[in-house]
Amino acid sequence: MRVLVTGGAGFIGSNFVHYLLDNYDVEVTTLDALTYAGSPENLEGVLDHPSHEFVQADIRDKELVEELVADVDTIVNFAAETHVDRSIDDTEPFVSTNIQGTQVLLDAAVEADIDKFLQISTDEVYGQILDGEFHENDPLNPRNPYSATKAGADLLASSYHTTHDLPVLITRTCNNYGPRQHDEKLIPKFLKRAAAGEDLPVYGDGSNVREWIYVEDNCRALDTVLQEGEIGEVYNIGSEEVRTNLEVTNSILDVAGGSEDQITFVEDRAGHDQRYALDTTKVEALGWEAEVGFEEGLERTVEYYL
Repeated sequence: MRVLVTGGAGFIGSNFVHYLLDNYDVEVTTLDALTYAGSPENLEGVLDHPSHEFVQADIRDKELVEELVADVDTIVNFAAETHVDRSIDDTEPFVSTNIQGTQVLLDAAVEADIDKFLQISTDEVYGQILDGEFHENDPLNPRNPYSATKAGADLLASSYHTTHDLPVLITRTCNNYGPRQHDEKLIPKFLKRAAAGEDLPVYGDGSNVREWIYVEDNCRALDTVLQEGEIGEVYNIGSEEVRTNLEVTNSILDVAGGSEDQITFVEDRAGHDQRYALDTTKVEALGWEAEVGFEEGLERTVEYYL
């Protein structure tokens, strides 16, 4: 198998590159523009791997993408602008990368007649759900610019399956955490601030609910979908580890040795979704299940960062 992993120097992408090279006899090309979220350090240990090639470039570079795609049989597209706060401040790069960049990849995939195209998405495309869990056939209702562009990319990828018979798979995953995550994200940010005795700024009253999955569990799920998933289908990936942001903050203080006095409540983010939760029956039917509980995953994450 020859795999192109776009956004492979970012958080989840780099973990997936490590996962592939650790578990398979596979040729991997990593494509990443190395913006704020991507770093060669995330690929430490595999940059010189004989079955790995790293290319620093943008997925919107049509000519280069076509050249790379011609030499692979599978594309896994992690490349995206991802931080909600950044999308509120400046939406343009999210539209350009997440939608137009995905379109460049899809066109190249059609031209090269590749075997599989895995589009990596997020639970945020569904919007918020106050009770129950989202299923894959639920309508998309994104409520911020980031999730809107990810929903647009999902629909575009799905349309290429319908109109071009491109073998597309889509995964929508809950909040990931673990090694190599950018420190503007909640868990690494709060771990470092808690250990340093600094304030932990919690949006609103901290009651917003998120589902958390350890990144290695997600990598196994993505692998399962690639190997066993039905072409044209969407698969939710979650853990049932559902917690309020305040509960997560207190767990971080426990493992990092901080104090509740460090918690400060700040003005809530515009359009802040109250709750996410996913039904994972479809992916579990393929033989996958989450293995790392939140407390264990948080301990592993602390070991990595601190």
